[in-house]
Amino acid sequence: MKMMMMMMMVLPTVSALLHCFLLADLIQSAPTISPSDLSLALRAAADRAKTLVEKILRDVPAAHAATVSIEGLTPDSAHTTHLQMMVTSLGIPAAPVLKPPSEHFTLDVCVSRMSAGCRLYQRLLGALADRLTGLSDLQADLRDLQTQLSKMEEAAQLTVDESDPKQSLDLASRLHGNYERQVAAHLSLTQLRSFSHDLIRSLRAVATYRPRPAGAR
Repeated sequence: MKMMMMMMMVLPTVSALLHCFLLADLIQSAPTISPSDLSLALRAAADRAKTLVEKILRDVPAAHAATVSIEGLTPDSAHTTHLQMMVTSLGIPAAPVLKPPSEHFTLDVCVSRMSAGCRLYQRLLGALADRLTGLSDLQADLRDLQTQLSKMEEAAQLTVDESDPKQSLDLASRLHGNYERQVAAHLSLTQLRSFSHDLIRSLRAVATYRPRPAGAR
């Protein structure tokens, strides 16, 4: 009788130990992705995205020529006080600020802002394309770029904030005439070009970025 009681007391402990050993074995046998594999996948995705941004930069002048005929408005025109006032009156937001990834500007934040900027210009060009022709190539470029940015997120297993702080964009309702349409196209395209240069720099930094090991100082 005493022996049976001892066995009944020991069995739960043995069962718990077996459960722990099996769980540890499952965890050790689960497939893992090495940091080097993640870096290679991220670099490849960043390189593909950079190629698309370079194409956007090549396509901007043609899109500008097709949509803007106002004398004096060229892709290299200086932003005068009048143009700055038009940015405000048309409600054209500034693109998200980009910085190279660092301890204080994480890779997640960097790629989130790239994606937010891409979505912003998709929406701006979408509003303009309903009233102007010549933007279809850039629209396709931006769609492809958004796809590659999503692949970057997947490659680096990032947690990217997809919320859009500029959901109130209402450019279409402010394009009252041909002048407003052309000025909006000029401003959107020149800002897109500037943002694309920032993208190039950030994508180069992302391709060489190595996160600091956990616990390192």
